[in-house]
Amino acid sequence: MHKQSASIFSIAVIVAALGYFVDIYDLLLFNIVRVDSLKDLGLSPALIKSEGEFIISIQMLGLLVGGIIWGVMGDKKGRLSVLFGSIILYSIANIVNGFVQTPNQYALVRFIAGVGLAGELGAGITLVSELTLKEKRGLATSVVAGIGLTGAVAAYFISQSFDWRTCYFIGGGLGLCLLLLRISVFESGLYNNLKEQNVKKGSFIMFFSNKQRFKKYMLSILVGLPTWYVIGILVAFSNDFAKAFGISEEVLPKKSTMYAYVAIAIGDVLAGFVSHWLRSRKKALFIFYILTVISIVFYFTRQNGTAAGMYAICAAMGFSTGFWAIFVTMAAEQFGTNLRATAATTVPNMVRGALPLMILLFNGLQHVTDYITAGWITGVIVMAISIIAAALTNETYGKDLNYVEV
Repeated sequence: MHKQSASIFSIAVIVAALGYFVDIYDLLLFNIVRVDSLKDLGLSPALIKSEGEFIISIQMLGLLVGGIIWGVMGDKKGRLSVLFGSIILYSIANIVNGFVQTPNQYALVRFIAGVGLAGELGAGITLVSELTLKEKRGLATSVVAGIGLTGAVAAYFISQSFDWRTCYFIGGGLGLCLLLLRISVFESGLYNNLKEQNVKKGSFIMFFSNKQRFKKYMLSILVGLPTWYVIGILVAFSNDFAKAFGISEEVLPKKSTMYAYVAIAIGDVLAGFVSHWLRSRKKALFIFYILTVISIVFYFTRQNGTAAGMYAICAAMGFSTGFWAIFVTMAAEQFGTNLRATAATTVPNMVRGALPLMILLFNGLQHVTDYITAGWITGVIVMAISIIAAALTNETYGKDLNYVEV
């Protein structure tokens, strides 16, 4: 497996996709069982909201820290070391999560799980990018994301049949089962060649030591912000927005999340094909940005609507933000082999780690305006930043990845 494989359904792609499936199941499980689990711990509705925001922020902080740790390890020790290490950590954390008794214990375990969850996508996308023909790279990474994102759908349906603690046990068990599949995957040939070269590997500082490289790195992060604005605020707190919109029926965040992720999975696969067809990552990204803006506008005009309408618009927003795979692939393609895993692993986790800042902005705006206005102003700021960043980003479609950063 030292050569690039032409197949977008190779064993590496399938195993990376299943790894991301378990990753997303565990990552989104808190959003799905948030209300039920915190209610079970004896919290009042007001505390469920504030503690829920706190725990999701702590989990995202874990992803931020983990992104750096696993990213550096992916370039220093190899892509496979991350795929094994991260899955062991988050699988054990999720099993422990089934035993928590207080919100603080919950937050601590979600932080550790976040650290573990941070490695999966970046290492998988890096490995698949390096093993697949450059013309089919976007398709392969879209298959990884498309299959992987259905993990959120599985989490929803499992949460309908099992207690929230059991859901965490299942997530941990799925992860440990996946370890057995990992044994059949080979290391990237590009990385094996790199081991013989005397170059600096996995240096996080290198992103900041060169002006051009720093600019590329920051732009890579900023283009992904709308995904977590939509999922982490509009979808996660769709119940609170529904009340503010005057919707009398109950809107369940876990149902909103499920519909959003079904659509994200479809959008992600389609984005790969659009990018392949247009022979451009950036054009595909802008098409999905336009759809994101349109769907957000529809979301904020849901006054006196219905719960079904709210779920439909969450699905529309999910589909529109289905550019996650393209965005992570672009990050991997921007950098040389000695920094590629660090980039592909830290960039998506920097975006996830930006969610607490977006929530902070959203909450800050509520002091000067109402809940709905604070929500859409946050959206305008996020979209403006991302559109400018995408316009300044280099096109990476079909780029040869056999080079190093010096």
